[in-house]
Amino acid sequence: MEIFSTPWLTALLAIVLIDLVLAGDNAIVIALAARSLPKHLQKKAIVWGTVGAIVVRSAMTLVVVWLLKIPGLMLIGGLGLLWIAYNLLADNDGEDEHGSPTATTFWGAMKTIVIADALMGIDNVLGVAGAANGAMDLVIIGLLISVPIVVFGSTVVLKLVERFPAIIQFGAAVLAFTAGKMIVNEKLLSDIFKGPELVHQVAYWGLIVLAIVGVLAAGWWHNRKQAHTAA
Repeated sequence: MEIFSTPWLTALLAIVLIDLVLAGDNAIVIALAARSLPKHLQKKAIVWGTVGAIVVRSAMTLVVVWLLKIPGLMLIGGLGLLWIAYNLLADNDGEDEHGSPTATTFWGAMKTIVIADALMGIDNVLGVAGAANGAMDLVIIGLLISVPIVVFGSTVVLKLVERFPAIIQFGAAVLAFTAGKMIVNEKLLSDIFKGPELVHQVAYWGLIVLAIVGVLAAGWWHNRKQAHTAA
């Protein structure tokens, strides 16, 4: 594909739109993972967490053709993302001996950010690679564009979380929605979730709703139980 040709520019526009739509999830994860850090480490976690996420995403992009051939990839990623969404919602009071996403250490937050982005980045990688039509220059440009989008988005979300703690529940719901979409789009489960009949549509949206409600309910129950124990 010739650089600056109409197809090249059209593909670039598609990649930018994909980054804008899908980078929101990553910005939420980074912001929520950094929210428990001391003030002087929050910005550092956002910047280096984004760098680590971009490195992981770059590596994934290089093997995207191979990734597409792995049965169950979307299912495993979706289940892993559900667990991360729950842990971001659960209030662990700073106790992070197992490296949970509410870590109060810089490296604990970095670990969460990179793992979460690796799980969520599947959709982004596949979308960008598909829009690029095999043009590596477009893939690289797409990755570079996603950096400022995620960094800026994380900073905004972090400030909003500090003023409106209820955004944490919204962020967990967004991650659960993304996880549900990954699961229902798993090719191994296409007989259940894909089809023209009403039962397929009910199963498709029913699982997504279940993922969101399940994560929010589990986080609420965990925090309620923890508050009761502390009392």
